[in-house]
Amino acid sequence: MAAKKNKDSSGNSTIAHNRQATHDYFIEERYEAGLVLQGWEVKSLRAGRAQLKESYVVLKSGEAWLLGSHLSPLSSASTHVDPDPTRTRKLLLHRAELSKLIGHVERKGYTLVPLVMYWKKGRAKLEIGLAKGKKLHDKRATEKERDWQREKQRVMKNG
Repeated sequence: MAAKKNKDSSGNSTIAHNRQATHDYFIEERYEAGLVLQGWEVKSLRAGRAQLKESYVVLKSGEAWLLGSHLSPLSSASTHVDPDPTRTRKLLLHRAELSKLIGHVERKGYTLVPLVMYWKKGRAKLEIGLAKGKKLHDKRATEKERDWQREKQRVMKNG
């Protein structure tokens, strides 16, 4: 008997995707981080009510924190909890990864951006990227390359 895949009803374990990040930044490395969440936040994630568009990751006092992400509370959330949708959430990373990230961010001018939030073995995970900002001409070159790849596929399909 085959093992059952742990995916939600849409057949996809992705909760939220930050498409703007790949447009604005060159992603050098990717890291997987756990999230410290409250109960109502987990329920909200299961309902797919998360947004990463304007969020970012900061490193302070040797820890990683997710700022600016928006988790909309459900109307059926507990009555004794006052939900804060844009609360600062702690990220769980290994000490070696944190040390490496601190070095890159402080000395080399990189930034940390959240890329994808997803489920893995029943736990919410966040993929963060070590990124360098793109200039306007870099964004144009990326768009031009993407358009060329699309046109090339169209020609190969019809050709």
